[in-house]
Amino acid sequence: MTPGARLAAAIEVYEAIERERRPAADALKAWGLTHRFAGSGDRAAIAGLLYDALRRRASSAYLMGADTPRAVLLGMLRRERSLGTDAIAALADGTGYSPAPLTAEERARLDRADLAGAPAYIDGDYPQWLEPHFVRAFGEKRAEEGAALASRAPLDLRVNTLASTRDKAAGMLADLKPQDTRWSPWGLRIPLAAGAKAPPIHAEPAFLKGLVEVQDEGSQLATLLANAKPGEQVLDLCAGAGGKTLAMAAMMENKGQIYATDDDKRRLAPIHERLKRSGARNVQVRTPKSVGGELDDLKGRIDLVLIDAPCTGTGAWRRNPDAKWRMRPGALEQRQKEQAGVLERAVPLLKAGGRIAYVTCSVLEEENGDQVRTFLARQPDFALVAPGKVAGALGERALLFTKAARVSQEGLLMTPRTTDTDGFYVSVIERRGS
Repeated sequence: MTPGARLAAAIEVYEAIERERRPAADALKAWGLTHRFAGSGDRAAIAGLLYDALRRRASSAYLMGADTPRAVLLGMLRRERSLGTDAIAALADGTGYSPAPLTAEERARLDRADLAGAPAYIDGDYPQWLEPHFVRAFGEKRAEEGAALASRAPLDLRVNTLASTRDKAAGMLADLKPQDTRWSPWGLRIPLAAGAKAPPIHAEPAFLKGLVEVQDEGSQLATLLANAKPGEQVLDLCAGAGGKTLAMAAMMENKGQIYATDDDKRRLAPIHERLKRSGARNVQVRTPKSVGGELDDLKGRIDLVLIDAPCTGTGAWRRNPDAKWRMRPGALEQRQKEQAGVLERAVPLLKAGGRIAYVTCSVLEEENGDQVRTFLARQPDFALVAPGKVAGALGERALLFTKAARVSQEGLLMTPRTTDTDGFYVSVIERRGS
């Protein structure tokens, strides 16, 4: 397919998303099934165009003065990929299967590329209904924070220290030119240029041999800040596919015990193969029972409960850009109820002196500091661990990290703008007693 034909295809898929109200991944799959002539490179390029358009949907539409799929895709080429008007016109020239030629108004708007006077939610590319929430979270920096959340994420890998060192893993991936991550001592980062196809990491020998796992640096840091220690009894209460479970097993050097569970047994399905590949031997998966009770024998025994809480996922918009436009206000309220519930589940499981590491991939105060304060009001036997002390788990990086992250009384917030990671919040709460 020609570049112009790929652009036309991306507009077509965007139209299907708008018309059928379906997730971008589903729309791309459906398009591919009905256009089997498109090769893997074509499909990757079309997906890249589509996801970039979704990242910059609001600002691209504002720039073009219209919110049609065509306007958003054309505006994105100027806004996100920094193409000049003539370069865009070469893609949309009406020849072959390319989009129709630019109109005079489209040319004029692309020439101006003017966002002056745009509201913060336009400049920051986030839904208008979230404006008061972003004001609360970020104040005058909300447009900048939103714009960073709309950028394309790099590919981050966590080196499995049970099986390798960072230098050894980097050597095995040398053709991908990995770089050491800024904060995580386990991390490797593979930058991705606009429109670039992500490398097939799952086919790399380093991955197949368990030397690396795909994990954003922010998620790695959240695990580090939870500070699981060798020999401890640890519960990963919302383990999902097991990314943080695997990281804690390496932190603990296979000493002690990790119990991994999740309310939805389907989310746990990938963890078994990942554990086998990693060489982690101190993990016990507790599949939830229909009648409950799978954790009853752990009451009063646990040193650390890691809660990777269900949340709106606002911090992960770089990786799932269509999610922010499909999110509705009711979702925030529902997630808040779930967060309060899972925090309460942790209480009877902790021994005296045990701690909860409360983690979200959200940037919203309602899911972060508010939840922690409300929990402490309900549970007077618990107290905050000072965020500065929590950051101490990063060793020599701790001071610089606390200057980069957003530090509140209750916890630490990472964002793409400040720490160059996905958005993650971490608060550690300790049960009083000895």
